[in-house]
Amino acid sequence: GVGGSGGMAEGEEEGGGAPVALHVYDLSGGLARALGPALLGKALGGVWHTGVAVFGEEYFFGDGICVARAGGTHHGRPQEALPMGVTQVPREVLLEWVEASRAEFSRSTYSLLHHNCNHFSDALLRFLVGGGVPAHIKDLPQEVLSTPLGALLGPALERFERELRTAGSSPLAHPAAPLAAALTMSSAT
Repeated sequence: GVGGSGGMAEGEEEGGGAPVALHVYDLSGGLARALGPALLGKALGGVWHTGVAVFGEEYFFGDGICVARAGGTHHGRPQEALPMGVTQVPREVLLEWVEASRAEFSRSTYSLLHHNCNHFSDALLRFLVGGGVPAHIKDLPQEVLSTPLGALLGPALERFERELRTAGSSPLAHPAAPLAAALTMSSAT
């Protein structure tokens, strides 16, 4: 139980564990699936954002580590909720892990290509259940960068992220801006 009340925490199972799910969102709203073959020469399932749902809450990485009601984030309803197992980690220990991880997963460490929400979800899942985010989700940026257009856009996106950080902002403050800036920069070269 939580708080010595003898009751179970929300999402807790009778055996003491809590089910853990990976919530998967397609930030492209289906455009990646439709346009991937034409733009990248390969099919993409989506532009994936993930959050980890446990104890009735959803933990995700955006402007630092965020928490919301499970399924109630600003990303809307998850496209999928993948069962990842049952954790024996108590909620209090999870909260300690979150606090200890805030420096690693902060606004200033976020990178669309190298250190994003899926990397956070992977680390949290490994802590809670010992397994991580499926490779097709976590490896999407590298898959895109391996295409001719991705190889062209990758350096422009990284340059744009560096410029935002230097200006004291974050790629997350302008969610549509990185792609637009990358397209503008690559067409100017």
